[in-house]
Amino acid sequence: MGLADTIKDKNQASNQDRAKAMIFLRHHLDDGLKMEYLTAKDPVILWNNLKDRYDHLKMVVLPQARYDWTHLRLQDFKSISEYNSAMFRIISQLKLCGDNITDYDMLEKTFTTFHASNMLLQQQYLEMGFKNVLSIPEVNETNFHQAKRGRGLGPSRGHGRGPGVKNS
Repeated sequence: MGLADTIKDKNQASNQDRAKAMIFLRHHLDDGLKMEYLTAKDPVILWNNLKDRYDHLKMVVLPQARYDWTHLRLQDFKSISEYNSAMFRIISQLKLCGDNITDYDMLEKTFTTFHASNMLLQQQYLEMGFKNVLSIPEVNETNFHQAKRGRGLGPSRGHGRGPGVKNS
């Protein structure tokens, strides 16, 4: 929005930009904080008060996030979705504190935490040379059905008929 200068000390921002910045900052504050900082009329003062209040959180969040990252293991989750959620939560905390986690780091973390019984799978993924972390693409239904037919799985598969029972 071009209002970054309004929260810097000794800025030359116009009154209109300061008002916009105050509206923006107050809009994103919790109701309790809005009331507490109701008397702040300058965005620099509001920003510095909030910074003084919350800047120490990095000292609290960073060690816990690093601990969580170190101890994150795929096998500790019931699903890939739960693992991904935990991983991205930890990465967000690390980024907030200035630590940069790359796609390579995420892949390496995931591959190295495979359960011992899945070492072959880990090696296969590593050999494929994945570089990015992407969401799982949706299955193309046409290709799925063609593949099913190609393996000899007809439409009666899974409908309670035993082997040798033909459709009428």
